[in-house]
Amino acid sequence: MNVTDQAKERGAEWLAGGNVRPTRQRTTLAALLVGDGQHRHVTAESLYSKVVEQGESVSLATVYNTLRAFCQAGLMQEVTVDGTRSYFDTNIHEHPHFFWEDNGQLTDAPSDELVISRLPQTPEGAEVTSVDVVIRLRRK
Repeated sequence: MNVTDQAKERGAEWLAGGNVRPTRQRTTLAALLVGDGQHRHVTAESLYSKVVEQGESVSLATVYNTLRAFCQAGLMQEVTVDGTRSYFDTNIHEHPHFFWEDNGQLTDAPSDELVISRLPQTPEGAEVTSVDVVIRLRRK
């Protein structure tokens, strides 16, 4: 994906929506994430590769830190598939995910087809803040 002026503008608007200061690196990352108006599931490594393809100078650590800052600003959500791999999702509405074990891809699952009839009682003094559903798939 090439970062166009329109993509950078969309990225800057997205950052403004989260009150995130639009540095050059953040604007580039935002343009890659939301510049075409589509939702994305990325790892820090996959986004870093896209940034390098654009000829930008940024470290992998900066990409990780920026993605986490975007999450803290409410622009993205982090989806942990297992203890070693996190994906970052630009769709911030609660929804389930499919994790394709064969290729490591994370995709949205249809939320209108998911039914959770009840949750276990929470410990005293705690409240449920979210329920993450990741359905692991393998091709037959």
